Amino acid sequence: MPRPITILPDPPPPPTAIGLIAGGGRLPIIVAQGLREAGHPVHGLGFSREYDAELPSLCSTFQEVGLLRLGSWIRAFTRLGVRHAIMVGRVDKARVFHDPWRILRFVPDLRTVLAWYRSKHLSHDRRSHVLLSVVADELDRSGVQLLDSTIPIPDQLATAGVMTQRQPTPAQRADIDFVWPLLTQILALDIGQAIAVREKDVIAVEAVEGTDRMIQRAGEICRATGWTLVKGARAGHDRRSDVPTIGVNTIKNLHASGGRCLALAAGDVIMIDRPEVLELADRLGIAIVGVTPGHTPASP
Repeated sequence: MPRPITILPDPPPPPTAIGLIAGGGRLPIIVAQGLREAGHPVHGLGFSREYDAELPSLCSTFQEVGLLRLGSWIRAFTRLGVRHAIMVGRVDKARVFHDPWRILRFVPDLRTVLAWYRSKHLSHDRRSHVLLSVVADELDRSGVQLLDSTIPIPDQLATAGVMTQRQPTPAQRADIDFVWPLLTQILALDIGQAIAVREKDVIAVEAVEGTDRMIQRAGEICRATGWTLVKGARAGHDRRSDVPTIGVNTIKNLHASGGRCLALAAGDVIMIDRPEVLELADRLGIAIVGVTPGHTPASP
């Protein structure tokens, strides 16, 4: 069963201070810039060994924190009077799983342990969205509400229709029509967020490795160029953090691995640095299509 959509609080008016809990990648940078342009002071907390080096310069205050150190997050926000926060950015789960020092680097603090044991779900389900709900509940209990992470960046979301000058071929459109219902099913089952397809053959399905590594795997399996990548958001996804993204590196990896078409769920996928993504896609001959909730390609 799909998870129910979480009803999120309305964003506060500027100049209300907003906390930014940041993982890796460009997304926290863009969110911080959007918040600043809207007139919000930004108080950043960056996960150790994850956040981008540019981020501290965009924040009014900044502190490095541990991934499983909820107590330090809450103390920092309480000290600064922060009542609203956004949590975005990549946490490389594959790297965490293979880190030989993970037992030392990812030791939870007491607040995290208590939140863990208070949860009714973590004992049998430790997927990302369940962990997020526990974090959100603990922050809310401490007076900090997590906001929709797309609020500062509405112009970075995928939109319906063909977004590039490059048009998908009839075969690519047929592949999108064929595979979109399959993507909907794996999203409902919370298996992954992307599928690679060519001539109605499924080449690869995304799992814990993430989209970029899945694209490389698809290119190794399928030596022919022209295949299509489709990507959406988990059913009932929680927009406080659970929003899929693509960016310039996605387009580079897609081209290097033989992909020539990218279909995205309109309104549900963030296109980091969207103008640069579309310009690069056109230059490399990759069509980008926004697919509507009806699971059929939108008209160009």
